Amino acid sequence: MVLINLADMRMKRLIMLILVLLTSVFLVGMLAMSSLNQDLSQRAMAKLRQKQITDIFQVNLNRINAHHQLMEQNTASLANLGELIHLDREMPGENARQTLERSLKSALEKMPQAYGAEIWYRRKNQSQPDLSAYAYRNAGMIRVQVDERIDHGRDWYNRVLPQVTTPGEKRSGHVDFFWTPAYYKDFIDNVVISLTTEMRDAGGEVIGLASTDWRADEIIGLISGVKVTSSTFAFLLDGENRNLSSLARADDVLAAQRKIDAIIDSRLHDRIEGLQPQSAVISGRLLVAPMQTLPLTVDDEPHMLFFSRTQAGMIFGVGVPKAEIDAVLLPMRESNLKIVALISAITLGLSLLIMLIVARILNRVQVLYTDALTQLPNREKLLADLHRCDTASLLLINIDAFKEINDFYGHHCGDHVISQLAFALRELLSEEHGWAESRLYRMPGDELAIWLPTTESPAQLANRAETLLRFVSTLSVSWQNQTIPLNVSLGLATSLQEDGTQLADEQLLTSASIALKSARLARIGYCIYDTAHRTRESYEQNLNWANRLRSALNEGRIVPYFQPILDLRTGRIEKFECLARMIDENGEPVSPAEFLGVAKKIRLYCHITRTMITQCFSRFADNDFIFSLNLSCEDLLDPDLANFIVDKLKGNPSLASRLMFEILEYEGIENYAEVRKFIDRVKALGCRIAIDDFGTGYSNFQHLLRLNVDVIKIDGSLIEHIDTDPIALNVTRGIQQFATGLGMRTVAECVHSKAVLECVRMLNIDYVQGFHIGRPLPYLVTEPGKDRPADDSAEQQLIMACRAEATFSGR
Repeated sequence: MVLINLADMRMKRLIMLILVLLTSVFLVGMLAMSSLNQDLSQRAMAKLRQKQITDIFQVNLNRINAHHQLMEQNTASLANLGELIHLDREMPGENARQTLERSLKSALEKMPQAYGAEIWYRRKNQSQPDLSAYAYRNAGMIRVQVDERIDHGRDWYNRVLPQVTTPGEKRSGHVDFFWTPAYYKDFIDNVVISLTTEMRDAGGEVIGLASTDWRADEIIGLISGVKVTSSTFAFLLDGENRNLSSLARADDVLAAQRKIDAIIDSRLHDRIEGLQPQSAVISGRLLVAPMQTLPLTVDDEPHMLFFSRTQAGMIFGVGVPKAEIDAVLLPMRESNLKIVALISAITLGLSLLIMLIVARILNRVQVLYTDALTQLPNREKLLADLHRCDTASLLLINIDAFKEINDFYGHHCGDHVISQLAFALRELLSEEHGWAESRLYRMPGDELAIWLPTTESPAQLANRAETLLRFVSTLSVSWQNQTIPLNVSLGLATSLQEDGTQLADEQLLTSASIALKSARLARIGYCIYDTAHRTRESYEQNLNWANRLRSALNEGRIVPYFQPILDLRTGRIEKFECLARMIDENGEPVSPAEFLGVAKKIRLYCHITRTMITQCFSRFADNDFIFSLNLSCEDLLDPDLANFIVDKLKGNPSLASRLMFEILEYEGIENYAEVRKFIDRVKALGCRIAIDDFGTGYSNFQHLLRLNVDVIKIDGSLIEHIDTDPIALNVTRGIQQFATGLGMRTVAECVHSKAVLECVRMLNIDYVQGFHIGRPLPYLVTEPGKDRPADDSAEQQLIMACRAEATFSGR
């Protein structure tokens, strides 16, 4: 039994562990799915954000390239102007300079994007000086300086475009431009980026250079308009990796400088993918590289650089703090975290609730399958175990005289006796090798059960029964210094019977119960169930009758039959005894001998009494006949039935004056006071009382005096033999004389022949009834002998029927 309890505990723990694991798997799976979903969402959002940044970057890159292209167009126009002026260079020097000065100033006015413009003519020979002019903006005005002696450009231009000074070079199919790195131009005291292209004569030879200047602060102003996020910064890197950035206008100069230095140190020119120009000259839009990204950390703050080569060969880039890129993802992350936290909390709460409910269910199942007094598995558990096994043997143990123990010592003592017996049997089963695989159960009342896993022969079962009887006989229970000896009765059954039949689950328990009942009735120590005794068939027949009887009551098939009673003084039928019949499913009447015994066992007897009273009162309400109804001791002691009868008789004195109650089984009356109380109540309403079946058994004349009866019905076992048995004749005569002396009327039952009728008449008995007068029928017969049998054989059958009717005349 300890092993069984341990197994149950392990099973409960295993169930709870499985629930915990399922909850954990669900939570982990939910978190994994949420994380995966969040990751996919973040990728999609990041991709969308990347596209958004790329679009902004490309717009600004195109804007810068458009500015570069405009500068190239302006420089090309300036070169064309220089070439035209070259045609007039043979004019006097003063005129040439004036023309150059005027033309250059006019050209710069038409180029608002340029800060300065310069035309430089190379000399044809060593004796001829260079000629150059430079126009620039200053204080809102355009100033021009023409000086043949300005030779600052020669060396610079020779370094920039050494090939353009090569004699004999012809013009190519497109105009070449050169973007210088940012440099300081002392002439105007400013940092500029210059754009230069060559000028050629009609023969295609280089005659000089034309250039425009782009001031650094204008470059910074151009890229400062780039905004992706609030902390975005833009930059341009020239060919020598010098940084022109919107950070130059930042409030925190030191932090801005650290970012500029970090960008310069990244050497983005070396990271550009794609074709590289063959020279410093980049023409048109042919060599614009795709956008690239590079992570950059400055002051422990991660950034993402987006950069690409411009049309001018510079690196245009945008720096965006990583936190601001991800800022769009933060609400989604927070929402996802809240959702996950909420779902997790709900899931965890529901899981805890489910585990609590399951724990309670397991406890309830434990309680359902466990006896509270002994902590043994109970009858429900036994049935469940029997259902799971194909073969088994069962021993039922009933404590002898347990009711007396309860009545004498009290119910607490009875519980103590059961607990001590259960404890002793549990120790026996756990210690004895022969009982190793058996299980002990607590059954209702004062019974215990032992389940064995195998079928056993009658000899083996008998050996076990004797072992248990000897063991129990050695036990004694102490209660308040009193020693209570124990004795038990055993009922044993095995699933495989000797005739080959198989008893399954509940049938095995029923068979053991039948055997136990047989042992107690026979007052022997034990009984082994045997199908040859056909006890089960008797039980099944009782069950069948119980079902039939319930159906008959529900369907109104319990009806009264009326047997006529002849008044010997008048020769007329003036009375009827109401007898119960059950109409079967085929419409045939069934004698009460078949169903009254079952009705008493299943507590339907009182329902039959009520339906008989109701139907008979209704049947005799509209005539003048006297009628009698049978009441048992159980009926007389039922206060509800007494009130039911009295309520129906009140207000109907005619019916009450014609009603007689026949008391059955009067010898079993113990509570005369209650019976007499009923008799007095109904006699006060006008009813009369008869004693039925007087003269049998231990009939006591004193009963007649105590019950205040009006009529004595002499039992048919005396009447049917008075024509042949002198003793029966003398006993009947004595009863008649006793009744006459007390002023009581007499009725002779079971008058089955003319000879018997003549003897009864000779004894001066008042009334007779029997099959010679009339059988019980569903209608009233008022002519004596109308249904009398025509031959002797039929008369003998009526005698037997009369005896059966007399035996169960209670209905």
